[in-house]
Amino acid sequence: MSAASTPHLDLTAPDVVRKISQRSLVIGGIFAVIAVVLAFIRPDEFYRAYLLGFMCWLGVALGSMAILMIRHLTGGGWGTVIRRILGAAMRTLPLLAVLFIPVILGIRRLYIWAQPLANVEDKHLREHLEQITQTYLTVNGFIVRAIFYFAVWNVLSFLLSKWSKQTDHAGAPDNSGRFKAVAGPGLILYGFTISFAAIDWIMSLDPSWISTIFGLIILIGEVLSAMCFAVVVERILFEYKPMSEMLKPDFVHDHGKWMLAFIMVWAYFNFSQWLIIWAGNLPSEITFYLRRINGGWGWIAITLVLFDFVIPFAMLLSRPFKRNIRKLVWVAVLLIFMRFVDLFWIIEPNFSRTFALTVADIVVPIAIGGIWLWYFFRNLASLPLLPAYDQDAHEVLQPAE
Repeated sequence: MSAASTPHLDLTAPDVVRKISQRSLVIGGIFAVIAVVLAFIRPDEFYRAYLLGFMCWLGVALGSMAILMIRHLTGGGWGTVIRRILGAAMRTLPLLAVLFIPVILGIRRLYIWAQPLANVEDKHLREHLEQITQTYLTVNGFIVRAIFYFAVWNVLSFLLSKWSKQTDHAGAPDNSGRFKAVAGPGLILYGFTISFAAIDWIMSLDPSWISTIFGLIILIGEVLSAMCFAVVVERILFEYKPMSEMLKPDFVHDHGKWMLAFIMVWAYFNFSQWLIIWAGNLPSEITFYLRRINGGWGWIAITLVLFDFVIPFAMLLSRPFKRNIRKLVWVAVLLIFMRFVDLFWIIEPNFSRTFALTVADIVVPIAIGGIWLWYFFRNLASLPLLPAYDQDAHEVLQPAE
């Protein structure tokens, strides 16, 4: 069934999308002003919070791109119905490239390896830094690699978006072959680039610690946050046409199953890292967990186990629950919040031995999020909510049985 056979269905995004975009910009602007003030009076806290907020929203964009490429390789109505949501999130990557500039500006406040070695009191760490800062962890190398990462991500986003837009018009070419040709290598490139980006931007906060699975932990967290974000957006749109007619229980069920799969993989990767490091009992590795189970940080770890895995896992085992968008969205919201908590638990203990939550940790991520959401909903409103003339559009447009 093609779009031509369903003329009654207007695929234009509802007006609420533009309203949310405008309100997000207002909120982002207000919090951005407060964030700028914090940047001047509490610069150290500001840059730490900025890295936290940036990684949260970057994860949604990159995770959306990854899920989109998975959909192009596997097919299915579950991915078609949220293609434009994923695409709108993916197309925020140019904005995120610009938003990365403050991370570069604050590099000497964030990363000990970017500071003069004379400032490092630990003799063994100073000797380690003398070696690594002459090879991999250099300021110029950090910047060049970041440019490369964003170049790869934006090229993938451009190609996927360009071919998707072509399917909004009658006589659109069959781009399924092109999508698959890009999606396969694209997923591999995404895996490599985000792994190295995780090393550069997060793991190098403590250059004395290493983990070969850390990049995969960040990767699975991104796709989990992206799927949850798509569920939240489709729940908002479900109150309006055309999403109210396109989103079928089977699709919602599939989204719930993806969420369940992703939290299981997230838990597996995290437990694997913990088990290997704890069993190895090497001073260069166990410091990561010693910092994060002492000084009040252990309560955050317990919270993550319960609310980022145990409780969502138990709830998502229910088939009726996964098929109800009004119920599933609450788990999605919880998991998005826990992604923030997880990144907070990974990043902040590098700067504070005891648990500490600053005003900047709240204000700055909201500022970045408001601006990001403005751009996301602007992207979402710019195209129909379904590529109507795509070869797979019939899976969504056909009436429910």
